[in-house]
Amino acid sequence: MTYPTVYPTGTTVYLPDECWNGYTIFQAKERGVLLIDMNGREVRMWKGLHGFPNKLLPGGYVLGHTGERNTRFGVQDYRDLIQVDWEGNVVWKFNKYEYIEDPGEKSQWMARVHHDYQREGNPVGYYVPGMELKTDSGNTLLLGHKELICKDISDKTLLDDTIYEVNWNGDLVWEWICSDHFDEFDFHEDAKNILHRDPNTRPAGGGMGDWMHLNSMSALGPNKWYDAGDERFHPDNIITDGRETNIIFIISKETGKIVWKVGPYYDETPELKALGWIIGQHHAHMIPKGLPGEGNILVFDNGGWAGYGAPNPGSPTGAKNALRDYSRVLEFDPVSLKIIWQYTPQEAGLVHPTDSSRFYSPFISSAQRFPNGNTLITEGSGGRIIEVASDHRIVWEYISPYWGNHFKMNMVYRAYRAPYDWVPQLEKPVETAIKPIDVTTFRMPGAAPGGTESEVNVKGVIPYQTSSALCVLSDTDDPG
Repeated sequence: MTYPTVYPTGTTVYLPDECWNGYTIFQAKERGVLLIDMNGREVRMWKGLHGFPNKLLPGGYVLGHTGERNTRFGVQDYRDLIQVDWEGNVVWKFNKYEYIEDPGEKSQWMARVHHDYQREGNPVGYYVPGMELKTDSGNTLLLGHKELICKDISDKTLLDDTIYEVNWNGDLVWEWICSDHFDEFDFHEDAKNILHRDPNTRPAGGGMGDWMHLNSMSALGPNKWYDAGDERFHPDNIITDGRETNIIFIISKETGKIVWKVGPYYDETPELKALGWIIGQHHAHMIPKGLPGEGNILVFDNGGWAGYGAPNPGSPTGAKNALRDYSRVLEFDPVSLKIIWQYTPQEAGLVHPTDSSRFYSPFISSAQRFPNGNTLITEGSGGRIIEVASDHRIVWEYISPYWGNHFKMNMVYRAYRAPYDWVPQLEKPVETAIKPIDVTTFRMPGAAPGGTESEVNVKGVIPYQTSSALCVLSDTDDPG
């Protein structure tokens, strides 16, 4: 679709009485980590700190990274995971997962962390009543990378995903390697064929197959399914999802085996057909105990292009062979697979599916459940963050004004909101309502609505006439 060249940025909608109010944190492209209040005021910027993603901890601490591996040799490999205080001082750091010796580069230790990590005390890294993330102790789970060859998948070098755990001192205490479990994903022969030929090859390092591309990872935490006796949902088990394979799955922390999954196919049972194809998804996690919807899976189902299988007109080779040009946010029961709540173009009030591309982020993005039942949705590719009530009304909207130097986009990978009291360094801000703009009457300065009107002459064409009136704003006028 063709996007407008001009649109407002910052907070564009805010209904204070209907929101779960607090501070929102996200990566403001190359500038650093940004913390905003509900009115979009920038209350803190940690310049030079990167985030894939950034997470706010109680006490005004922030987790992030100090830099990325040279992209000639790595793909989304961040050198470290660090915790900084309010002033930007590093109070914890981990980087000793793998010693990297890239040609022409300084040899160094790297965490090779990408896409997600979780600090002990809270399974998902966002606010949950009674589950505070630890700030001066505890273990940390990280998503990582390793290069290896797995002949069951391909004879080409793979950029494989790992999940590993370190203690506060940086000692490795647990590790899981994705390719070790290839047979547990139940790929059909046509998918194995294209995976062998092209495991999503990236040019870095002379060519590496980013075959699974895990992009979120979290422990399940306490939940009703395990309380009822279902061992698949042990609180220590880990849920993760593969963007390139359309799979969401749960790993047994004890055995490493995959004990639950949906995908890579969504047409094999009536329940899967009702759930619908999940494509290129991000941020799949179990809603923690203590939040509305607890025990259900919440995921940003991107759509776009992903998967391996038979060729089709949109995928001549069978790579990225599942296609859909709109996004969905799904909350579904992991046992029955029934959809409990969703936000799709239809719930957004668009003409579905012909107008569906207006709710669409084919990459990145996320969803966070709030204690009041609202959901924070990062529609990442367009830099849009919205808070949606359970009845699907938008009660808060923010558009990032920060554009990247490399990718000319204002994209936001993932945003989180935390309560005001997690930042004791600040006074609670004044909350001022922002009513939605009526886009049918709003005009830029110098372009007044309306004009000279006349009836159409059915015998000929009447030239379009415009008004000579100018809309001039004074210093006190609000441009909207």
